[in-house]
Amino acid sequence: MSRRTRGVVVSLALVGTTALTGCSSGGSPGGSAVQVDVPPLPAAAAGTCRALVADLPERLARQTARPVTPGDAPAAAWGDPAITLTCGADVPREFNRFSSCVQANGVGWFVPQAQQQDQSADVTWTAVGYRPVVTVHVPAGYRPEGAAAVIAELAPLVKHHLRLVRPCR
Repeated sequence: MSRRTRGVVVSLALVGTTALTGCSSGGSPGGSAVQVDVPPLPAAAAGTCRALVADLPERLARQTARPVTPGDAPAAAWGDPAITLTCGADVPREFNRFSSCVQANGVGWFVPQAQQQDQSADVTWTAVGYRPVVTVHVPAGYRPEGAAAVIAELAPLVKHHLRLVRPCR
């Protein structure tokens, strides 16, 4: 079953824009939906996010896709606990012109300093240089290898679908 037929509309989550409130027992597409909270999007951004979500893989970092609720949210989820992606997120308040980013396959991802230092914490990656902004939330249990795999796998799709406005280095 494709992501589009399951009603999934966009991807990438984090930093105050995505709240995880449920987990499935099996991590399969038929499992319980992952609750996401996303901001309203302008029409142009919504179309870009729909295209990104439609292209997202069924598996990410060896985790199977799960449905999200609301079904038309610009978000996607994989695994249990859920890795989430939200499109149309805000730039994190911790980000400023002096912030640095982690590079993965040509995309700069911002991670708050506290999350970088604490490998036992959940981590939120934000592609701050692209519009619409995309965030990916990775639960601590996937760190460190799984978190790196997630952003590396998603980078080509970010570059393909989103508009680079300022490289984050």
